[in-house]
Amino acid sequence: MRLSLSNISSCEDCSELATHKRAVFLIIDALRFDFVTPNPPEPASPYHHNVLTLPRTLTEQRPRHSFIFNAYADPPTATLQRIKGLTTGSLPTFIDIGNNLGASSISEDSILVQLRNAGKKAAFMGDDTWMSVFPDTFEHNMTFPYDSFNVEDLHTVDEGVITHLFPLLKDKSNPFDFLIGHFLGVDHVGHRVGPDHPSMKAKLEQMNRVLQEVIDNLDDDTLLVVLGDHGMDRSGDHGGDGVLETSTAITGPSLELPSNTAGYNKSTSSLHYPCFLDSPFLSTTSALSFPNSFGVTTKGKSLEKALQLNVDQIYQYLQAYRSSPSGGELDEAWRSIQESWSIPSLTTSTEMKLIALNNSNKVALSACRAMWAQFNPVLMAMGLVLLGMGLCATWALFVGISNAKSAWGPWLKTHLASCLYAGAGGAAAGLVAFLASLILPSILGGQNIVDYTMFGAVLASSVTMIISSPPLTSLPSISSIPIILILHSIAFLSNSFTFWEDRIVPFLAVSSLIPYAIKGFSAPTSRLRYRIVGFSLLYAACVRLISISTICREEQQPYCHVTFYASSSQTSPPYVAVLLALPTALALSLVIRRFLKISRSDRGVAKTHYPLIFTPAIVSGALYWILEWADTTSAFGAGWDTTLRFARTWLARLGYSWVLLMGGALWFIVPLCIDITVKHEGGQKQVQVIGYANAFGSPYLVFWTILLAVVYSTSQLPGQLVLGFATIALLAYLEVVDSVRDVETMELAFKRAKPSDILLNSSSASDPTVAGKPKSYDDEAAFKFGDVVPVALLGLHAFYGTGHQSTISSIQWKAAFMLSSTVAYPWSALTVVVNSIGPIFLFAMAAPLVGLWNRAPEATVASNSRSQSGDDKDQQQELELDTQVKGDSILASLATMIYYTALLLGASVSAAILRRHLMVWKVFAPRFMAGVLGLLVVDLGVLIGEVVGVERVTKGVKDVFGKMSGPRPVDKGPR
Repeated sequence: MRLSLSNISSCEDCSELATHKRAVFLIIDALRFDFVTPNPPEPASPYHHNVLTLPRTLTEQRPRHSFIFNAYADPPTATLQRIKGLTTGSLPTFIDIGNNLGASSISEDSILVQLRNAGKKAAFMGDDTWMSVFPDTFEHNMTFPYDSFNVEDLHTVDEGVITHLFPLLKDKSNPFDFLIGHFLGVDHVGHRVGPDHPSMKAKLEQMNRVLQEVIDNLDDDTLLVVLGDHGMDRSGDHGGDGVLETSTAITGPSLELPSNTAGYNKSTSSLHYPCFLDSPFLSTTSALSFPNSFGVTTKGKSLEKALQLNVDQIYQYLQAYRSSPSGGELDEAWRSIQESWSIPSLTTSTEMKLIALNNSNKVALSACRAMWAQFNPVLMAMGLVLLGMGLCATWALFVGISNAKSAWGPWLKTHLASCLYAGAGGAAAGLVAFLASLILPSILGGQNIVDYTMFGAVLASSVTMIISSPPLTSLPSISSIPIILILHSIAFLSNSFTFWEDRIVPFLAVSSLIPYAIKGFSAPTSRLRYRIVGFSLLYAACVRLISISTICREEQQPYCHVTFYASSSQTSPPYVAVLLALPTALALSLVIRRFLKISRSDRGVAKTHYPLIFTPAIVSGALYWILEWADTTSAFGAGWDTTLRFARTWLARLGYSWVLLMGGALWFIVPLCIDITVKHEGGQKQVQVIGYANAFGSPYLVFWTILLAVVYSTSQLPGQLVLGFATIALLAYLEVVDSVRDVETMELAFKRAKPSDILLNSSSASDPTVAGKPKSYDDEAAFKFGDVVPVALLGLHAFYGTGHQSTISSIQWKAAFMLSSTVAYPWSALTVVVNSIGPIFLFAMAAPLVGLWNRAPEATVASNSRSQSGDDKDQQQELELDTQVKGDSILASLATMIYYTALLLGASVSAAILRRHLMVWKVFAPRFMAGVLGLLVVDLGVLIGEVVGVERVTKGVKDVFGKMSGPRPVDKGPR
């Protein structure tokens, strides 16, 4: 991360009269170089190639006064970071990307600070991001900002710039010295419909006309520079470091180039900006000091002199940086910087001196890129230690709860208390270490008090859990770790795996089902065999159908074909997704109810929730995106924009409100999916409960589908189809787990020579009034870590299938405008977040279902536990109705957290080891950031699932069935 210096450049008598008195700086946001080049790639697009032709026409007609450069925009290619780079002459960093939705003012030196110090008047019109970073710089009567985040509005910002630009250009009193006009239409068209669309051609034609009119109104004393701040990828998005995202155009239609540039191919050459604004042309035409990276101003028109002064400016900036607290970052490269800076003074040939000066800038550029992509090895090591120890501690918690069996509640309470005390002690030790670092800064310095205390607290609590519950004590405990998890985690060391993770995840998901399929072939009954094999095939089929939806990384070309969008250069959905959207939304509720009907748990709240709340909510979500498609493609013709915008905004608002408020309230008040009837026959009262066999799982599914409706509605049409298949895959897998659990329970009963318990437990599961001996906690198959792996992988698969990748450019900004036509905080940010990481959150919340599905609230006795009297061991204490299912749901949640923690650890280790890899910022760092977000979302999902969903469901079950069979001592039968 780069340190912002507070130094302000100043000089006296170091500049001659400028060649121009005023400057007009026009930014066409996302102006990719191939939009203006005279030699576009083949095949040329009729929508964005050979459309904006004025720059090349001027270059051909006036080669001494115009140029076109292919400028490299250092990533991240987001507008805020590009503005910082353009005005300060510094490199942006990926750490800044999070500030793009909420910019803060720039505190370091910039060209606008120099303008103000020189008494110059600056005018501005366009993207209001400039107002956030330079709030008090522009003249109030010449400042016209417009909302920059309303990507659905293709014209308001540009029309505003045009409205205010030309009056200032035509004003004979010359009211401004420096004017910035920031057009956003090209960028918004790219986000809205992609570059291959008639709207892009119309927008570029408009820019062509505007530039022509600007040139017609310029006098000889006004300099004009036109450039893009970044490019856009094939689908119109940006933010990363893809070739098309970093390729942008810069052109100077009114410059008189130095004579030394004769023979230089100005229309195809590359220019890197801004690491210190490599081109000296602007500095030769103004009488201003440049920002802190330009400590000396330039004089005259000589290219040699301009380059020499540019090199000196950069060198002076680096000297100031080396004197700062972060100056040690330059130590490794300082010798090469000094040598490259001194070489031009030893050269006498003009041509060789130009080469040496240019090389000096390149050496500085390379050093700064390496420096500001610098990693703190101490903090990295601390982070990796905490991740590794946290993973081991969570595994120890999983093993401890599993081994505690029916006593998992008291065990958990005791061990968590110990970890809390240890964490407090570790925080105190961290505080002591921080105080020691003040005394011995050379040994312990460099970290702040928060780093030390957090490290000590987390490390101490993790070590305490590991020691009190050793996670790996035997060969079986080691072999219980799924090989899929190990392979998935270590594979991040391969950049090829990271490129193609979206294609490998479905293979891992289907492979994780193989042990269950094998178990199905050996099941003792034909019904169980058919269920296990059939539902396994259904899961695999849905995973394969999800794989059809793809969005391609740049590195996957040319072996990847985009199917999530209509094409790689459009952001509208394929026509087949539009046709299937409504049928899928209507059918999904019926499919869910069909699964519930297997256990006859489609009663109670389910009868109201699915047809009257869930279905309308997801249908409104489908209709929203259908109307958005109609608006984007002008399917209804011109003049419908306002009507379609109004209709879809209210569809989204009503859909979200309906499912969250009405659905949430109904579920919370009446959570269970059962019907209870009381009959009096022969003077006896008979109670019949329908839905008893799935009393825990079905109400939690209702809770889960409330959140499913939210994520479903936020996803674009192909993503909705993917979530539909993912939901079916989840339900199919739950049936597989239930059937395999039945098989293992039968095997366990036969092994213990108690086959009669199978019939007894089967009868009591279907009817809670059947009298019988409560089963032992050990009579049912134990929960295994591998049981949750297919669900965890399904979440990742749904993430990729809904049009996402571990890249910034895959963020679907359209979701920000679901609830309003403009950016509205916090709703716009929330809908983007839900669209992006909602699938992972959704299937993390589904993890408890693995422990709840098809589990009846049966009376259960603790194994090897004595009655409260403790007089003999012939009695056992009956447990709460929810003891076993709550224990298994917690294990499922922990297993999901472990899986994603292991993935994050693998991504972190790969980023640390390969931090000097050529593709660290392109591949490993983005996957690491995606891993961090994924784990945070998983933790949030399982926390909401356990605290809200499981607790409410189990309370409802105990309130109803606890009255039917209270706790009682039971004679222990023969074993």
